[in-house]
Amino acid sequence: MKVVIATGNPGKLKEFKRILSPYGVEVLSQSQAGVQLDVEETGTTFEENALLKAQAVFAATGLPAIADDSGLVVDALDGAPGVYTARYAGEHATDDENIQKLLANMQGVGERSARFVSAICYVWGEEKSLTTRGECEGSIGFTKRGDGGFGYDPIFMVGEKSFAQLSAEEKDAISHRGKALRLFLEAFGRLMEEK
Repeated sequence: MKVVIATGNPGKLKEFKRILSPYGVEVLSQSQAGVQLDVEETGTTFEENALLKAQAVFAATGLPAIADDSGLVVDALDGAPGVYTARYAGEHATDDENIQKLLANMQGVGERSARFVSAICYVWGEEKSLTTRGECEGSIGFTKRGDGGFGYDPIFMVGEKSFAQLSAEEKDAISHRGKALRLFLEAFGRLMEEK
């Protein structure tokens, strides 16, 4: 089965391929499917934004599409950066600029609990969609640690390690996206049985 991943983020695309390929899913990037969309994320929740992106890619390609909208929710910042995670320091901010802004906003903050959230949406037809959500609890570190992963991984701590210090297998086992994708695969399997 072929699906188009509705993202321009190479880190996310790599994770999707790694997690979905053992299930016989052929993952295509938008460019491999002949489109390059940058969908405006006007939703107020991760689920709404994931649906917008998956619907747009499905409409453009005619192929089933999977979109992920994910982000970092920091309790001491009233849930920020939330749905603005990728553009926290500005519309075209780099990962490092986003991290620096977050660390600056967390200066002097003792309570550093946070979670990564991922909403996965699969669209395979008009008015046909399936959405799952995964979360990973952790905390915000004080400095960057590790050189793996992407985004906020170097400052998102799970126990004594940052996401950037985990192997791909360790991260997939506990990550928000890994959890959301496993829930998706369970629901997708049931959906296929019903057909």
